[in-house]
Amino acid sequence: MTTPSASPVTVLGLGAMGTALATAFLTNGHPTTVWNRTAARADALLPLGAVRAEDVAEAVEASELVIACLLDYASVHEVLDPVAGRLKGRTLVNLTNGTPAQARETAAWAAGHGITYLDGGIMAVPPGIGTEQAFVLYSGPREAFDAHLPVLERLGAAHFAGVDAGLAALLDIALLSGMYGMFAGVFHALALVGTEEVPAEEFAPMLSGWIGAMATGIPHYARQIGSREYADGVVSNVAMQSAAFGNLLQAAEDQGLSPELIAPMQSLMARRVAGGHGHEDVTGIVELLRKRA
Repeated sequence: MTTPSASPVTVLGLGAMGTALATAFLTNGHPTTVWNRTAARADALLPLGAVRAEDVAEAVEASELVIACLLDYASVHEVLDPVAGRLKGRTLVNLTNGTPAQARETAAWAAGHGITYLDGGIMAVPPGIGTEQAFVLYSGPREAFDAHLPVLERLGAAHFAGVDAGLAALLDIALLSGMYGMFAGVFHALALVGTEEVPAEEFAPMLSGWIGAMATGIPHYARQIGSREYADGVVSNVAMQSAAFGNLLQAAEDQGLSPELIAPMQSLMARRVAGGHGHEDVTGIVELLRKRA
């Protein structure tokens, strides 16, 4: 009987992330079959013991556990639809970035072909795979997650998001949204100080410390948004913040810098104040984003 430490794995897709996934499996002793549309992508993995499959059918038949990490969900279907019958009875873990709707559609497709399906979201850059900093979100059948957990943990901490196949993608997109929102402010701030020749490298530690201090408020904001009680524990109301926010935009214009990375916040805060919510916290602007009751 194959032990978890030696369970075979197939990896489909050898871009930067797919190569990192395959490397993590190989360096942890897993017989690993790899496939990529451009076969030469596997060359660097062969000295580590990887087996290069000649085609997708050969790749999926090599292992009970098949990992897909492709460009998008359209690519997943382009690659796997022709071999769906060969995947029957196997577990497909799709670590391709996509939306909750795409994940659920693919889960339904898999169920229709007798394929056990886990959708996933990788929260790491390729060099971080297999390190303590990496974690991966999974959603789908709990029994499939539990069965393959020792193998999946080779990639990073494995977090089960729920049985709804779309939940891993939802959390993935939410985390990335928070990251890009932060980056927008960071890039703007670094560019702004640069207009007066303040070295970005010198300003960065101050900026990092400030952002870290402000991030401690996230649990409080989460409680407000979760309960929709935006007047709870207000320290700096949205009316005050709206009045001051114009200075951020004006300063950028005065310094010859476009404020477009941060500008959307102004109109949202102004609308919230105009709606009679000026005494509440700025978190209330999420009500203007909700398209569903």
